[in-house]
Amino acid sequence: MDLPLIWYMVIGVSVMMYAVLDGFDLGVGAIYLLFRKDQERRILLNAIGPVWDGNEVWLVIVLGGLMAGFTPVYAALLSGFYTPTMLLIFFIIFRAVAIEFRSKKEERYWRQFWDGVFCFSSIAMAFLLGVGVGNILLGVPLSSDQSFVGSLALFFRLKALSIGVCAVALFTMHGTNYVCMKTRDEIRNRAKAIGFASVLLFFLVYLIITLDVIEEAPWMLEPFYRYPFLSIVPVGAFCSICLIPYCLHKNCFGYAFIFSSLSILFLLSLFGIGTFPYLLRSSQDLEHSLTIYNTASSEKTLMILITIAVIGVPLVIAYGYCVYRIFRGKVALDKQSY
Repeated sequence: MDLPLIWYMVIGVSVMMYAVLDGFDLGVGAIYLLFRKDQERRILLNAIGPVWDGNEVWLVIVLGGLMAGFTPVYAALLSGFYTPTMLLIFFIIFRAVAIEFRSKKEERYWRQFWDGVFCFSSIAMAFLLGVGVGNILLGVPLSSDQSFVGSLALFFRLKALSIGVCAVALFTMHGTNYVCMKTRDEIRNRAKAIGFASVLLFFLVYLIITLDVIEEAPWMLEPFYRYPFLSIVPVGAFCSICLIPYCLHKNCFGYAFIFSSLSILFLLSLFGIGTFPYLLRSSQDLEHSLTIYNTASSEKTLMILITIAVIGVPLVIAYGYCVYRIFRGKVALDKQSY
């Protein structure tokens, strides 16, 4: 039994679940200030209110899975990019505080302050996550003892920053589809207009990044040359993105959300296929790279982790299913609302 591969797949699925679920939360935050009325902003907050904190559980699973299953990768990433990681945690905390504190007082400036914190934190989180993915894709300098030997400036290199912008555009597109699905009338119509613009923005940024990746990271294409049937993944991503504006035009907002979710799944699958089996590729010497095999914990540890995942992950999924089912339908404000 290939235990490192199984645990890698568990982490991969958790990454996808986080990107799809917390992705629309971040997207709602990114467009939040484009809605100026207090009632409109309250509706947006209550659209994600019952689910936003549960969605972030998947990020805990990802980081916990890396720490326990691929410890050297966790150590290299967090030691090399300690400051961006702390910034990400900072924005996670203040985004949560903004959601909970925003409606505690009715003063205009109080609510405007927390509205700004919520929007900025959402965009910053999406951007930092995208830049992190960009650095993993492009590779980082690693020494022979699997330690990070670069500088903080490396994290903010131009190619990685462009992938951060792409992540913001992708989550914005996803979030607008969610808002269209959960709201009515004027808010839905405005979100629909933003949705068309966000799809165009994402498509343009993604096209530029694709050309950069072909030039800077040609190894991402090797699996598709070796196994042509894998081409169904980029084709699926392209078709999913193209179908979103069509669904918005036809007012099929549920399908638009499904297709934006599929586009995220396909794009992350592209990332996984292109980087496998490397978890952290060395830009100096490929021999120093961290793979799922040379960084995996012992078989006993992985078996225990997989056993826990078999029990715990279905419970997380079941909880999420219940919450989404209970709070399905359009958003309506009441005395208990944010």
